[in-house]
Amino acid sequence: MNTQRAKRPHWIPVVAALIRRQDQLLLGLRPEGHSLAGLWEFPGGKIELGESPQQALARELEEELGIQAEIEELKLAITHSFGSTGIVLLFFEVNYWKGEPKTRHHSELKWVSLTELGKHELPEANQKILPHLLSILK
Repeated sequence: MNTQRAKRPHWIPVVAALIRRQDQLLLGLRPEGHSLAGLWEFPGGKIELGESPQQALARELEEELGIQAEIEELKLAITHSFGSTGIVLLFFEVNYWKGEPKTRHHSELKWVSLTELGKHELPEANQKILPHLLSILK
């Protein structure tokens, strides 16, 4: 009798902001020395123990961009695997914030139109859902 059980995957909850200004979204360039360096991403990060997804995203946007954001509705939830580690990625819309986004974490920030989004090198988790994400945002 085989008593070995399959190892459960390790899941990391992550939040991402769809920060909108008219028909544009804010992207940040991942800095050198970090995972996924050189790729464009939606600002956000990991949910810490005891935080709601909205609290985590508000904290991450303050840390990464120096803005106080109003986190709106959940637009999309996906999963993605990196070997034995998986991420649960929650995308929230952000239309209102205080302050001007600054490059506290990213090496560059850029406002990108929805039609130009696919021309930027995004992490695989974002790239694979891009058509669905664009249909939600239009």
